[in-house]
Amino acid sequence: MLTAIPGGTSEVDSEVVSGSGSAGVTEEPSGSRFSRLTVITIVVVVATRAMSRLRRESSRQSVITVELIQFIIQYRAKETQEKKKRRLADEDDELSEVQPDAVPPEVREWLASTFTRQMATSRRKSDEKPKFRSVAHAIRAGIFVDRMYRRVSSSALTAFPPDVVRLLKNLDDWTFDVFALTEAASGQVVKYVAYELFNRYGSIHKFKIAPGTLEAFLYRVEEGYCRYRNPYHNNLHAVDVMQTIHYCLCNTGLMNWLTDLEIFASLLAALIHDYEHTGTTNNFHVMSGSETALLYNDRAVLENHHASATFRLLREDEYNILSHLSREEFREMRGLIIEMVLGTDMTNHFQQMKAMRQLLTMQEVSIDKQKALSLVLHCCDISHPAKQWGVHHRWTMLLLEEFFRQGDLEKELGLPFSPLCDRNNTLVAESQICFIDFIVEPSMGVLSDMLEYILAPIAPISKGKPGTVVEHEVVGPPGASFASSSASKGSDRRDDKAATECSTTGPCMARKSLTSSTASKFSIPKPWLACLTENKKIWKEQSVKDAEARALATAAEEAAAAAAAAEAEESKPAATETETAADGNGDGGQGEEAAGAAGEPADGAT
Repeated sequence: MLTAIPGGTSEVDSEVVSGSGSAGVTEEPSGSRFSRLTVITIVVVVATRAMSRLRRESSRQSVITVELIQFIIQYRAKETQEKKKRRLADEDDELSEVQPDAVPPEVREWLASTFTRQMATSRRKSDEKPKFRSVAHAIRAGIFVDRMYRRVSSSALTAFPPDVVRLLKNLDDWTFDVFALTEAASGQVVKYVAYELFNRYGSIHKFKIAPGTLEAFLYRVEEGYCRYRNPYHNNLHAVDVMQTIHYCLCNTGLMNWLTDLEIFASLLAALIHDYEHTGTTNNFHVMSGSETALLYNDRAVLENHHASATFRLLREDEYNILSHLSREEFREMRGLIIEMVLGTDMTNHFQQMKAMRQLLTMQEVSIDKQKALSLVLHCCDISHPAKQWGVHHRWTMLLLEEFFRQGDLEKELGLPFSPLCDRNNTLVAESQICFIDFIVEPSMGVLSDMLEYILAPIAPISKGKPGTVVEHEVVGPPGASFASSSASKGSDRRDDKAATECSTTGPCMARKSLTSSTASKFSIPKPWLACLTENKKIWKEQSVKDAEARALATAAEEAAAAAAAAEAEESKPAATETETAADGNGDGGQGEEAAGAAGEPADGAT
């Protein structure tokens, strides 16, 4: 800062004056020089004060910025905490409906800590790796909680009969006895099993399905399956296939690879894959020229009808369980369901298997989800020979009866018999052996290879988990909402049952983690292997017995024919003698008549 010098000049000014004087410049008047110095001094003082004020304002502004940031952080944290508390409170209300004695404390704690962490459905593209941020993804990591309770007290669906609750304990088993369930459920198996599975996977909550709409939809589906009173393609078959695909999703870990929407679509496709089945084959529709065959140009006649009839039903608001899906979600859901249902057409079987085998032999395979899920549903659709003998044999007899009814109808219409439709000339045991050898067993092999290839990259995520499925137990008072738990109690009894399910020495239903510490290669549980071996063995024994019975019957028929022929030969000479005697008697009579006739004129003449 410049300092003023007595006399009205500054140090700088004196230097300037002396310099200018030495240069011989004319000296300015003292008054003018004073005014100029005064102005400069004022400007410098103002600038200095302005700079000081700017420094102070800048310092104050920086303090405000830090305080603002801290306030925002604290506010956001508090807001997040409040939202979390509200969600926890809401979830506590919903979880309070779970019976305290039905769910162990550790499971209840897990539900509260994990399920309430993120309520929104995690949407991701199909090619993204799974992210375990929601209950669905946590379940897919190897822990499956069998019930996610929602308050739907306005719906009658929540009132599960006690016998139904008891039988649904076995819903995670490979061989599920749907015949026992239909007796307990008064024939309404679709209503209970479909609701149970949609609820287990959280589809009802995630896709905002109204309980009344779901109940109406399931009623119509069950009605459509029972319309033609088919022995095999009915509501029991629908539930059997839906339960089987649930096993594949849950026990193999396939759900790890899928989004919530794809899981929902898979369950729904399994449920409606034979909706309004006529009890006759595609070939019958084509040969008889039915309206359905004309509509779909003789191609996948029934499969096209199943999918089309379902989406026509879903167009009605009263039954539309997909009403809360976005446009993109609906298109994805519809495309996947149609692809899966059309994939159940048996005429595509060998082409489907060949394509997947070739794909799995390639390096760096990218398996399309629609193709993979179509193969899964197709294998589930034909899986009854891979189930326990008692269930498989009953399904076989029902299917053959349906075939025989078609044969009877073909006979009435003058059409040739379709294969296995002639009730008088069908080899039951041999047909089942061939069906297992050439269709079912190879299909399950391709399915196993595909699932192991798909799931191997994500299998390490499940290390350290107690198992792919934690066994559960369902209890509840009569007429009330039943509760269930991933209970460890009673696990010894269920393990014994799993070990002996297919009457084999091998573990048919072993519950184990997706990864094994003793094996380097990832492998899924394959309970169908033991069942296929056992069933084929029984059918071969039955085939031998049937062959012996046919041989005895043929021998008896031949013996009867020989006896009839011998009897005919013995009776032939006696018949000849009788005819000869009859001929003799006939000649004598004619002679007497002739003599009498000759004698009459003589008498008359006399």
